[in-house]
Amino acid sequence: MASTFTAQLVSLTLLLLLLFTFPSISKSNDLFCEAGIEATSSSKILIKGGTVVNAYHLEVADVYIEDGIIVAVKPNIEVDDDVEVLDATGKYVMPGGIDPHTHLGLKAFGTEAVDDFVSGQAAALAGGTTMHIDFVKPINGSLTAGLEAYEKKAKKSCMDYGFHMVITKWDEVISEEMEIVVKEKGINSFKFFMAYKEYQMINDEILLEGFKRCKSLGALAMVHAENGDAVFEGQKRMIELGITGPEGHALSRPPLLEGEATSRAIRLAKFVNTPLYVVHVMSIDAMEEIAEARKSGQRVIGEPIVSGLVLDDSGLWSSDFVTAAKYVISPPLRASGHNKALQAALATGFLQLVGTDHCAFNSTQKALGIDDFRKIPNGVNGIEERMHLVWDTMVESGQISVTDYVRLTSTECARIFNIYPRKGAILVGSDADIIILNPNSSFEITAKSHHSRSDTNVYEGWRGKGKVEVTIAGGRVVWENDELKVVPGSGKYIEMPPFSYLFDGIDKEDEKYLSSLQAPVNRFKLST
Repeated sequence: MASTFTAQLVSLTLLLLLLFTFPSISKSNDLFCEAGIEATSSSKILIKGGTVVNAYHLEVADVYIEDGIIVAVKPNIEVDDDVEVLDATGKYVMPGGIDPHTHLGLKAFGTEAVDDFVSGQAAALAGGTTMHIDFVKPINGSLTAGLEAYEKKAKKSCMDYGFHMVITKWDEVISEEMEIVVKEKGINSFKFFMAYKEYQMINDEILLEGFKRCKSLGALAMVHAENGDAVFEGQKRMIELGITGPEGHALSRPPLLEGEATSRAIRLAKFVNTPLYVVHVMSIDAMEEIAEARKSGQRVIGEPIVSGLVLDDSGLWSSDFVTAAKYVISPPLRASGHNKALQAALATGFLQLVGTDHCAFNSTQKALGIDDFRKIPNGVNGIEERMHLVWDTMVESGQISVTDYVRLTSTECARIFNIYPRKGAILVGSDADIIILNPNSSFEITAKSHHSRSDTNVYEGWRGKGKVEVTIAGGRVVWENDELKVVPGSGKYIEMPPFSYLFDGIDKEDEKYLSSLQAPVNRFKLST
């Protein structure tokens, strides 16, 4: 009894220390949001002398922008004196990044993520991302109620954004609401959680119904692929063994459970014959299932996230709880080797684009699970760091080309979600969402200098080459000389139409399947 009391006292003391040591919001990193600093008001910008990079082509050219739209891309553009000129000589001019996977203002684990649609987006702009797609959670299962809540959250957006929709249950009302949000609200993707039992996990029956409905609407089915029943059992096993710290999180949901769920989702999608998007691919097990499906011709998209590409699970074993807890994410970071395999898969085309799953909780919030890893809010940062880390890890190492970089961080996302070439390209008529990246400039990542409201950063101390020196969003210079100039409320909601390129030829495949059945067979019935 005495030992139990002592343990509880130590835990309480540590929790109080955390509460008083770390503020819920980093005020120093939030000043730019409160101040409402005006971005450049010039409606005419000329980017001169840079190497313009698109997903499949690069050239030395000037880029002329008027009223938020790219008007010309060619060498030696002459302009009047009222045009703002940015010198990009010796630098790359690229489409702004598009992050396909974020959770801003997410309510989960009895708390709310610290980054909302102002601070999270400001952080994104500082890192060269000019659009993101966030996940709308239903309210009591209702898609329309959830969407209304997220529309309110996004009113102060300072950059463009879109929405995915989460499905947590199934009935005719949900089916009808799916049609409404696709046809009237510009949402063309739905996410199904195969994990988080007793919270939002769905079973195979709902998965099949959802896949069929997605197919009929031309919407992309997305899955969080972990075997939720097995994870639940793994969590119980860890607690019984007395493993209550952050390392228990990784031990309770090993790679084989991610591989199993990925395999199951792929096969069910093939059974329905609908495209599938697997979010946050974190393991070799899941990656290999996606690679095999793609080699067979199945329409499967694999999305690794930047933390899974560049980190491993070693931090979870830190003796310092604050350090260990900041790395808790689901699926978890894997042992060293998985990250290198994911990098190789990205370089060779088995994985198609890079997201972040940005869902930032501060150390006080993470301490909610100080005695039970199951209560640690799941999530890491990345919306500001993604563009720099992918460049440093993949381009500087020679694993991918500069054009590949644009494809993986921007263009492919725009194509998958059917907003290309409005987004993801530097072409005449495209939105003026542009970055200027200096390959010879260096960057360093620290919680003290980042723009997230979190007091920790999972990439703390990372130094690398390739820095985004200028970000232009909607034709405005919003990041220059390490200074943010965001305008809350200037961001636009981007509607994403259904039936992207992933659906091309689906109807013909269905016809081929039906003609191959050689059924029903006409049989003579025995007379009685």
